[in-house]
Amino acid sequence: MTTADLHTLTGAYALHALEDDERERFERHTAECGDCAQEVREFGETAARLGLATTTTPGPAFKDQVLRRIITVRQESPRTRALTVPRTVGIRRRRPARWALAAALAAAAALGGTAAWQHERAQDAQAQARQAEARADQLAAVLAAPDATSRTTTLAGGAHGTVVVSRSRDQAVFIASGMAKPPGGKVYQLWYDDAGTMRSAGLMDPGRRTEAVLMEGSVGGASGMGITVEPAGGSPKPTSAPVALLGFPA
Repeated sequence: MTTADLHTLTGAYALHALEDDERERFERHTAECGDCAQEVREFGETAARLGLATTTTPGPAFKDQVLRRIITVRQESPRTRALTVPRTVGIRRRRPARWALAAALAAAAALGGTAAWQHERAQDAQAQARQAEARADQLAAVLAAPDATSRTTTLAGGAHGTVVVSRSRDQAVFIASGMAKPPGGKVYQLWYDDAGTMRSAGLMDPGRRTEAVLMEGSVGGASGMGITVEPAGGSPKPTSAPVALLGFPA
């Protein structure tokens, strides 16, 4: 590798993209070449700023996702080409660093793209976490409300269901324990009973046998609730006989 070749590796060195032998030779070179040392510092600072512009804390599942995907990606060796530097007398020719700068910026852009993807995924996870936290707070508020009243019934298969109603908050919570898993492609749907007219109050998690669900919508004038088995995603109106009907406590 010639001195001219070493001049072109500033960007790759700043991004830790050199093989061990190339890195050692380049470091010996920068010990004597102040221009290359300065360029390495500038590339490193630029790459750091680009990364910090979109940095975010990845979710706990991100490491597992990376480890699963990395075995499917083939790493390519860096491509280099020799450059011919014409001889000059009394004048030092400026090193050909244009392609190195482009490579460094391209690599930094790729890192920025990965960081942007991480940032988007993290934002989605944070939004979901905020929604779940808000629902959990509302559920706890219903259960702790001074006027909260409850009613419990036995469901099929020995399961138990309890409904807790707070009229002051105009909300209700349904707590299921030991419910049988619904058939494939089906889900339990909760309903408010408005004088015989059923109004959707949300879906239960088909993968959980024990669950506390904040029923969607206001209690209003509902006198009770029902549970039916519906297609995944729910139905606008009940399509099956009720699994259970509970009257709200007075």
